[in-house]
Amino acid sequence: MTALSPQQLVRWRRELHQHPELSDQEFATTERLTRWLQQLNVKLLPLALKTGVVAEIGHGEPLIALRADIDALPIDEQTDNPWRSQQPGVMHACGHDLHSSVMLGVAQQLQRIEAQLPGRVRILFQPAEEIFTGAKQLLAAGALNDVQAIFGLHNAPDLPTGTLRTRGGAYYANVDRFQINITGKGAHAARPHEGIDSIVIGSHIVTALQTLPSRVFSSLESVVVSVTRFTAGNSWNVLPQTVELEGTVRTHNAEIRAQIPQKIEALIKGIAAGFGAQVELVWQEGPPSLVNTPEWADFALSLAKEQGYQTQIGTPQMGGEDFAFYLQQLPGAFVSIGSASDYGLHHASFDPDEAMLEPAVQYFTELAQRALLTLRQQQALAS
Repeated sequence: MTALSPQQLVRWRRELHQHPELSDQEFATTERLTRWLQQLNVKLLPLALKTGVVAEIGHGEPLIALRADIDALPIDEQTDNPWRSQQPGVMHACGHDLHSSVMLGVAQQLQRIEAQLPGRVRILFQPAEEIFTGAKQLLAAGALNDVQAIFGLHNAPDLPTGTLRTRGGAYYANVDRFQINITGKGAHAARPHEGIDSIVIGSHIVTALQTLPSRVFSSLESVVVSVTRFTAGNSWNVLPQTVELEGTVRTHNAEIRAQIPQKIEALIKGIAAGFGAQVELVWQEGPPSLVNTPEWADFALSLAKEQGYQTQIGTPQMGGEDFAFYLQQLPGAFVSIGSASDYGLHHASFDPDEAMLEPAVQYFTELAQRALLTLRQQQALAS
């Protein structure tokens, strides 16, 4: 098998980028990944997955896992790149095409040295990360059975290429989603006193929600409440009867997370009652905080420095990541690798530096081998 080609990594990435698919719809992406892995003579596990693919390289014990995500976002790309998305309204604006290409390269490298591997490496190409269901799908399918440690990455457009960041303990946030349905009384805009103005009530609620991080919980705790959708009305001269608000809450503290729904419900019901309106809270719990195993996070940082990365100990991030579900089940670490884009994740003009691909492949290829050796040594000492 040929050695790693930086040009091949770019070709993989650009083909994936041109053909993005939304969460749980990654059928063509799965076909591409399957075909490429088969061309690399990599073993695929026959798991019951609608989309996504799991590869395995090596023999015996121990067993570790590496993870890439494969889904895209409902965003219309706004770049001039020749390899821009060919699917209107869908874009790899989070860099999952980068992550998949990195792990394809790792699979190629590990397959070349399979006979020398001190154990097995399972590589997960996971669907549906953006809607936080993919990790649960792979866990249910048995993709993590017998795995002793897991590692993953996300590109970081705010970091320069050649920089790697992680931390032990809580790294990414708990992610929860809410919808607030307000029912007032519609009226003519010239006679608002005859109605119950749901827009005014919604505006009060949006403002009051910001008192949760500033007045209800300690300012030393990380709490973010963002209203991201305010939907009301369809005419310039009619006060609508209903308003819908939607948004997200991000926290790191599990105890505070558990209190948030009750606090929001009490707050919005009090405001609505004051105006004589009805209100409903719909709460959707997302992934928990991503908590890195301190020893594996230190291992990942130390190896990165050896591999030539500029390393940083990260601060807790408010973004979410369903890799957290894996770390609830077994030890491991998740790292951020610089991709130096002028525009951030989930932006229509997101345009990462493809030079991050090859060093990331070399890093995770070495990480897999070192992690297997470390586990083997730990097992030898324990026996």
